[in-house]
Amino acid sequence: MFIDSHCHINFSQFDGDRGAVLEQCSQLGIHKIIVPGTHLEFFEQQIHLAKTFPELRNAFGIHPYFLGTYDDTHLNKLAFLLEDKIGSVVALGEIGLDKVISIDWKMQLKAFQAQVEMAKNFKLPIILHHRKSHNEILQILKQCKFNYGGIVHGFSGSLQVANAYIDLGFAIGIGGTITYPRANKTREAIKSLPLSSIVLETDAPDMPLRGNQGVRNSPINIPVIFEALSTLRNEPTQQLQKACFKNVENHLIHV
Repeated sequence: MFIDSHCHINFSQFDGDRGAVLEQCSQLGIHKIIVPGTHLEFFEQQIHLAKTFPELRNAFGIHPYFLGTYDDTHLNKLAFLLEDKIGSVVALGEIGLDKVISIDWKMQLKAFQAQVEMAKNFKLPIILHHRKSHNEILQILKQCKFNYGGIVHGFSGSLQVANAYIDLGFAIGIGGTITYPRANKTREAIKSLPLSSIVLETDAPDMPLRGNQGVRNSPINIPVIFEALSTLRNEPTQQLQKACFKNVENHLIHV
């Protein structure tokens, strides 16, 4: 059995065949899918889809991509939703810091730190987004004394960075990046990660696998990512698969 720990199945790219994709996932043994929140406008849709498709599990958060219109009322609305859904939400996220986008850096820092504090108040794990921002993210997590863990989504980086997150209670999200031979640093790091800290993800419809650039990514690719992972690891296949599944349950809640 598999869990896709990060999939935006709610995005419009799946509007034409969402049910068929999820049926195919079931046939492939992908029995649970974590849907991270990115923007207030999508939250009600996520809630509706989780009622329609019981294999979906929701997180809610404000992604740095969507901070262009951010103000404190957004934070209040997020807190209200989390309080209402506290018995079913698996994490606060997807939140983080991204140095590649044009969103104001000070705004990103303010929104990220506020959401980390909110997760701490609600005792929720976090789903983390990062791009060229590991140092700043780790610094804020330590400053906030955040100790509810979560998942570092779409990890790319060194073993040293991965271990810094693991020390704070986070699992490492492994996706299509490892199918690219040029991602040598990340692939080498993943070889040495503790088995208890590895989770699988697709980030569908984004983060395409090698050879599929420009094509919609899909949660049905979880077994392909797992196969790539198994070539990097020494554990027996069944043990690795079981650990990847259990680690999501251990690092999120209500999965």
